[in-house]
Amino acid sequence: MDKTALVTGGTRGIGLGIAEALASASFNLILCGRRPAKAVAPTLAQLALHDVSVDYIQADLGSPEARQRLMSTMRERYPKLDVLVNNAGMAPRERNNILEATEASFEEIIRVNLQGPYFLTQQCARWMIETRKDTTSYRPSIIFVTSISSTVASISRGEYCISKAGLSMANLLWATALAEHGIDVFEIRPGLITTDMTAGVKAKYDEMIGNGLLLESRWGTPADIGKAVRMLVQGDLPYASGQVLTLDGGLTMGRL
Repeated sequence: MDKTALVTGGTRGIGLGIAEALASASFNLILCGRRPAKAVAPTLAQLALHDVSVDYIQADLGSPEARQRLMSTMRERYPKLDVLVNNAGMAPRERNNILEATEASFEEIIRVNLQGPYFLTQQCARWMIETRKDTTSYRPSIIFVTSISSTVASISRGEYCISKAGLSMANLLWATALAEHGIDVFEIRPGLITTDMTAGVKAKYDEMIGNGLLLESRWGTPADIGKAVRMLVQGDLPYASGQVLTLDGGLTMGRL
């Protein structure tokens, strides 16, 4: 039976690395993001070369109305959803010390990075529970892509850190709530990954990596995260719902 995965923010950066890994494993893809469909058409065509269907639905996950449109469209087009990857997120538009940060920035980041995926998960989980009642062999899964910023303080973007820490708790909450329904939930916590979001700090971290910041002396890649997601959704880490996979090259490991 065909399997379908929703990857939020799946047309660039980490999300695209995840989409590519799932397409290579024959998952049909539903991708969403803020950009218009025309802007992402070349990316969709490239993913479709894996001989899977690739659907794009424009949606700002910080909007309840947009989330509802996304859900309605998916349920019209697909009989079931096998995987939800909560990947979409944004950095603050301006980095400000928490002594100067604004409430407007805080509210935007929390709405997009935390409130959006939390309630998208609620809607997708309800659909998965309905489907599982009718199909006992159906074993869906949900992934939260967070950040080492869940636990590593960065006072120039406190709202981002808090949003990711909230997602880490969301992983535990949803894993607990959905266990009785046979739905596995995991968190993947990336470190320094080469994306548009990290381009502005590349020189800074290039120097730190050269000076031994990491156990693996390189930036992580979206493909690294994609491989981990593929492993989880294929059921290759059983007896482990709610667990966190930290993919950071050893950055947060305690060392003397």
